[in-house]
Amino acid sequence: MSSSISVTTWWLEQISPDDLKASAEPDPATAVRIVRAGVPSAEFSRFLYTAVGADCSWTDRLGWTYARWQEHLARPGTETWVAYEHGTPAGYIELDAQDEGQAEIGYFGLLPAFRGRGIGGHLLSYGTARAWDLAGRWPLRAPTKRVWVHTCSLDGPHALANYRRRGFRIFDTKVGDEESRTTDGPWPGA
Repeated sequence: MSSSISVTTWWLEQISPDDLKASAEPDPATAVRIVRAGVPSAEFSRFLYTAVGADCSWTDRLGWTYARWQEHLARPGTETWVAYEHGTPAGYIELDAQDEGQAEIGYFGLLPAFRGRGIGGHLLSYGTARAWDLAGRWPLRAPTKRVWVHTCSLDGPHALANYRRRGFRIFDTKVGDEESRTTDGPWPGA
């Protein structure tokens, strides 16, 4: 028997690079580095997706095949930026260049062990700046005119506030019922 839950979804945007309000960088002792994953890797991206999204009920990509992951990641203007703490993946932000100068933050988040330590604000600031300068790395893409993202009440409790602190403004909100869902995280039984 399935049950449903009420979910609020917010769509947010920035319409100028000047909208970005960068966060403070994390304590240097954490040795956080943010690096672009320059080689599309279905395995690595699926790991990040499941490790970050398991407790937020991210399920839309769980059924993707290896080929679908690779096809998605190889699209011009799709980028994955990964935050590492002392060499360990802490979280990621996935950017998706779209038509007419739109850039979507497709996914963003931290693995549970790295939350609440200032890494998320820094990663979101850095990733949003990379969304604004996508055309510099993808010359056939139009310059970014708008960066947008959506988040919902199933995401981490600080997600919406983090987006707003970084200068994103809500442009739409919807409330609806969704089937309750759970995931196993990066591996069955996690």
